[in-house]
Amino acid sequence: MQGLEVRGLSKHFGGLVVSENIDFDLPSGARKALIGPNGAGKSTFANLVTGILAPSGGTIRFDGQDIAGLAEAQRVKLGIAKTFQITTLFPKMTVRENLRLPVLEREGRGGRLFRSADSDPRIEAEVADMIAQFDLDALADRPVLDLAYGQQRLVEMALTLALKPRVLILDEPAAGLPSSETHLITDAIERLPQDLAVLVIEHDMDLVFRVAHSIVVLVQGRILTEGTPQEIAGNAQVRELYLGGGHG
Repeated sequence: MQGLEVRGLSKHFGGLVVSENIDFDLPSGARKALIGPNGAGKSTFANLVTGILAPSGGTIRFDGQDIAGLAEAQRVKLGIAKTFQITTLFPKMTVRENLRLPVLEREGRGGRLFRSADSDPRIEAEVADMIAQFDLDALADRPVLDLAYGQQRLVEMALTLALKPRVLILDEPAAGLPSSETHLITDAIERLPQDLAVLVIEHDMDLVFRVAHSIVVLVQGRILTEGTPQEIAGNAQVRELYLGGGHG
């Protein structure tokens, strides 16, 4: 299968089971969300997929290759990236300067990170494309510290996308955002490349139902159910455990 394929994934910390026998597929172009109450194991699952944690059992394959033994950096090079996993904003630098950094780093030109790179038209064109894709044109030459929080989250998402991933994991992209700014994230997700596989881990159910084609519900480290947004909204057990019991 092209994309991410997880089978029987488990993680135990001593006698504590945080992930148990998880089967999960994320093919190219998928828009999938992972939801569940606090302590469900959502972050643990993301950390297992990205290599931050080693599994206790099961397999993780990417385009048919077993990647369970690969380190986090190796998985990034293969094309699996997670927001806030490797990116750090430099608040005194402009949006354009921040976005230039991962492009240079990706091309092995990290020695130029803190020197002017605006003489390379190809790199500047790529940076300009990212600025346009995330609707940051009016903010491109302003320091990041002058941006609203939601705008900073967009810059972080753009930084991750600059790594040219094929699987993008968005870990609570709307966390800390006022409701008036949530649309910035949903609009940005809807503008992502169509062939990019996207997994959204999020508590904001309005965002989830807007961007996800499929939703996986995780409870106590196990998958409770998976379905379309309509199926999940109509599932009485999901409403009782999660939707109706407060977002956790």
